[in-house]
Amino acid sequence: MIAALAGFALVFLLAVLRVPLSFAMGGVGLVGIGLTRGWEPALASTAQVVYETGFAYTLSVIPLFILMGNFVARAGLAQELFAAAYAFIGHRRGGLAHATVAACAGFGAICGSSIATAATMGKVAYPSMKELGYSDTLSMGVIAAGGTLGIMIPPSTIMVIYGIITETNIGKLFAAGVIPGLASAALMMAGIAWITARDPAHAPAGPRSSWPERWKALRGIWGVLVLVIVVLGGIYGGIFTATEGAGIGAAGAFLFAVARRRLTLAQLAEVLVESARTTAMLFTLLIAATLFANFVNFTSMPGDLKALITTSGLSPPMIVVAMMVIYVILGTVMEELTMVLLTIPLFFPIVTALGYDPVWFGVLIVMVVQIGLISPPVGMNMFVLNALLPGVGLGAIYRGCWPFVFVLVLMLGLLIAFPSLSLWLPSLMR
Repeated sequence: MIAALAGFALVFLLAVLRVPLSFAMGGVGLVGIGLTRGWEPALASTAQVVYETGFAYTLSVIPLFILMGNFVARAGLAQELFAAAYAFIGHRRGGLAHATVAACAGFGAICGSSIATAATMGKVAYPSMKELGYSDTLSMGVIAAGGTLGIMIPPSTIMVIYGIITETNIGKLFAAGVIPGLASAALMMAGIAWITARDPAHAPAGPRSSWPERWKALRGIWGVLVLVIVVLGGIYGGIFTATEGAGIGAAGAFLFAVARRRLTLAQLAEVLVESARTTAMLFTLLIAATLFANFVNFTSMPGDLKALITTSGLSPPMIVVAMMVIYVILGTVMEELTMVLLTIPLFFPIVTALGYDPVWFGVLIVMVVQIGLISPPVGMNMFVLNALLPGVGLGAIYRGCWPFVFVLVLMLGLLIAFPSLSLWLPSLMR
């Protein structure tokens, strides 16, 4: 236990000193195994983790979904999603904000990244909001919160990482995220309605689109519908695996970008380099997290914690609630992927020992990551928008995000109280 606690403390210290997380976790894991089990087992374990991670077939889903998202962004489908949503509801008070949430949900269904969704919609939606007279506070809150839908509505990079670490079926995780993702979008829209009802100055009504304009806008999103139906429908229907679906999605997104003449050779090179860079970052983190998890598993900490919690007298639901409170607090001071990689080795064995479904717990993990992405002071979506739109102060972004933090906390409570919200669709899969 002392060795494990010292390892966690050292990782946190190195992170505070701005040592890259992959080096911090990997280095502590290697040294920890070396000191507790011997240096020969430590080096052998490191070599095995690097080899198995690099050649694991299931991990190929990560670069493929990243590539798919980058091609989709280049194809301009985000702009068309936003235009279609705005054509139908933009004339209502707060309609542009509602349209942004709807477009974020649609883009999340073909992207898989919260940061990419927030950055893309920041470029697409914010200029229209500014032109129409929306307050920066509401605009930033809506874009940052809507961006978090990119990791709940499948495909989701976080779900893939969770599934690989815990050996949980990725297809079932994707299915489990559909209803919570759509429900989160609906609650965000309810939050927008509440904000604009209290202070109409936040969001003036826009002009009404004619029905011919609406049908024209709808015709522009057929590419999104095709990708979603083919990729996710094929995975849920058992026609192909998540990895095969990711490959089909990446190929389809590439063909759409080429057909729309949005992809020159130079842009293709940029997409490939960006996808490779992101993939390398995630794989390095996965290798480091696995090394650190192996070190923790060699200590007595997992067993000691499990014994402590199971003999604490708390009911299983209260234990889960306590875990979620810890996650929400950590999300305000830690980068979200770091938080997940550090805590899963501790919490997951406890959850499964209590008899809970790992798919359900995975959805809870994604939800607390969503909350962390827009929780001051270190929510990544807020910093992405601050860098993307330097004219908007960080204070306005913070104020805009708080109402949506409460919205997502409410959604987290609903998922804990009603597990069927996330488990119904996976139960239908073969």
